[in-house]
Parts: sequence; structure tokens; C-alpha cells
Amino acid sequence: MDDGDALAGLGEQEGWRVEGRAARVHYRGAADRYSIEFYAPSGCVLYWKVPPEGSSHETAVPVGRGTVPTPLRERVREDLVAAGLDPDLERRSL
Repeated sequence: MDDGDALAGLGEQEGWRVEGRAARVHYRGAADRYSIEFYAPSGCVLYWKVPPEGSSHETAVPVGRGTVPTPLRERVREDLVAAGLDPDLERRSL
């Protein structure tokens, strides 16, 4: 599968938006917000923790997979599969 097909597949999943050579989705949990990005050229997923609304912090920060709730990581892997991608890409390190 080429990069365009991978991104198009993710763009069809709920909440995902394609931006250039990447796809992004935002998730809001009970207390935390995350931005998840899939980068087609490197075939990896990055997680960013987004500051709460009204916070004095304005910038999202990258976070390690171990700090991301398991249900969210599972959802990302399910989205990868639905897009025709290998779910192990979610575990891939840069």
C-alpha cells in the first residue's frame, strides 16, 4: 500500500483528517485530551497530550505510548486495521 492509500484509508475513519503526508485525529477522555498523528513516510504513530481547555499551557506535548490509556491505543490500532494498515505500526518507535 502506498502512502496515499494509507492516508486515504485513515481519512475514512471516524474523526481522522488527512493533512499533507500525515493523518490526525483528536480524542477527549474524561480528564485528558490527545492528538494522535500517523506519519505515512515513516509509518509510525505519535501521541500528543493536549492541555485542558482554560489551561495556561497552550502547546501539546509528545508523550510516550506507556502513558496513553490502553483503550485509546486499542482504538488507534483498530482504525489502522480498518484503513488496511498493519496495527503494529502503532507500536513502532521513531
